[in-house]
Amino acid sequence: MKDLRIIFMGTPGFAVGVLQHLVEHQKNVVAVITAPDRPAGRGRKLQASAVKEYAVSKEIPVLQPTNLKNDDFITKLKAFDANLQIVVAFRMLPKVVWQLPAYGTFNLHASLLPQYRGAAPINWAIINQENKTGVTTFFIDEKIDTGEIIFKEEVAIAKRETVGTLHDTLMNVGSELVLKTVNGIAEGTIITQEQPKTETFKEAPKLTSENTKIDWSQAIEKIDALVRGLSPYPVAWCYLQQDDVQVKVKLYKTEIEFTQPPETIGTIITTKKTIKVACTNGYLHLKELQLPGKRKMDAASLLNGFSFQDGAKLT
Repeated sequence: MKDLRIIFMGTPGFAVGVLQHLVEHQKNVVAVITAPDRPAGRGRKLQASAVKEYAVSKEIPVLQPTNLKNDDFITKLKAFDANLQIVVAFRMLPKVVWQLPAYGTFNLHASLLPQYRGAAPINWAIINQENKTGVTTFFIDEKIDTGEIIFKEEVAIAKRETVGTLHDTLMNVGSELVLKTVNGIAEGTIITQEQPKTETFKEAPKLTSENTKIDWSQAIEKIDALVRGLSPYPVAWCYLQQDDVQVKVKLYKTEIEFTQPPETIGTIITTKKTIKVACTNGYLHLKELQLPGKRKMDAASLLNGFSFQDGAKLT
């Protein structure tokens, strides 16, 4: 049994669940590497990452480098004398960092590699209407998410799944998979598998304002999947056009009604408590949404104080 000294690298809440699982199982995490504190909120006060907050609460040393190739950072990293590094939801590591530990550096990725390499695998699995996804541990190499696979665990995607619910499921399953990987490395029982190099796979690119905007000419199922795949964050959006004014609208929850609407695509139809939008093959009911300057509301609450004009459209 190998005596492991682990450095953990991660930033958001997804990584905290994994780190906490390691600590609760008495794994020897000697240091944590996370992103620098960043301004947040209206006051723009510096906010520590979720991983830093947890590490500090457990009195684990924390490093927050801005440059992962910086000599001072590398010197401090070496001083911890770690022999294993674990990466969860962090940035790409330079070779000088990932090749340091004797037992390597492995990553937890929230997909069944080689499918959905990239920055947003949980979102894209829902957006693309997959019925399954999973988590993978793999040893890091020079490219992004291409290293030799250690373990995989498959997870079913529920019919009305959102990225919020799937995120939590994968975090829990991933925490167990990381623990299994650490135990396998300690016991010397790991057998890795190379990823295919010649086939083409679905990717999970970074989410931007362009690829999170709703295209109302698409089939209603695709629009609904985009909303679920971006809820609660970063949220699908579009424009509300009425009275020659255009404002940004965020959609958090929708429901599908299959039919053939007589209205043009994007037309808004309301009752006292409901809002629906005409699409190519049905109506998309807007259950939760947010207008500029307002909080997120359900449709009935929004309609209590806001009226859509005749001819209003979402574009």
